[in-house]
Amino acid sequence: MVPRVVVTDKLRSYGAAPREVMPSVEHRSHKGLNNRAENSHQPARQRERAMKRFRSAGGAQRFLSAFSGISPHFRPRPHLMAAHDYRAEMTVRFAIWEHITGVATAA
Repeated sequence: MVPRVVVTDKLRSYGAAPREVMPSVEHRSHKGLNNRAENSHQPARQRERAMKRFRSAGGAQRFLSAFSGISPHFRPRPHLMAAHDYRAEMTVRFAIWEHITGVATAA
């Protein structure tokens, strides 16, 4: 199946490839036309962002595998609750965390 239109960003070198490979297909180059394609890359970009400040992919994986179980504990989705309920929930969650980690007894 041949595409009807090829959409790329404004990089000048993108113009030559569609002309040579698929001369019958229209090529559109515009700043906003490929937003749908760029949004499909967001999970990859989030993984790249998470990889920052780690020395290796293995180190990042070890940290993130442990952190993925802890992280939701401190993110109770505040947009679904009232502010006073959120504050009360976070107080309880931090008390649980301090109890588990032994911070409360060490202080």
